[in-house]
Amino acid sequence: QVQLVESGGGSVQAGESLRLSCVVSGRSIGAAALAWFRQAPGKEREFVAGFNYFGTWINYADSLKGRFTCSRDNAKNSVYLQMNSLQPDDTATYYCAADLQYVRDVSTSDPAYKYWGQGTEVTVSS
Repeated sequence: QVQLVESGGGSVQAGESLRLSCVVSGRSIGAAALAWFRQAPGKEREFVAGFNYFGTWINYADSLKGRFTCSRDNAKNSVYLQMNSLQPDDTATYYCAADLQYVRDVSTSDPAYKYWGQGTEVTVSS
């Protein structure tokens, strides 16, 4: 059974940074598609960043390029999301997602991911 556990969320002021972590168990991330999504209150869940199946390609939501950086540590079976210059619009619950089906590209839609963490909340105040 694949399980994902996020951590690192919290409350920060605008302009500050946070680093989210997601530890994956039950499957090596060396052969899995991984992604971060977020869902703001009253809005649909949206793609933030992700790796393709072998981790050879990474993709970001256009609006977040330059501020957010996604990385992975295969030895720790973990994926990370470094978020800089946070703004109130970044307030959301952030989810880590994984899928074991091979796809060449990075999937940006949430139905493409079978496994999800419980989410970690990020609140940015102005």
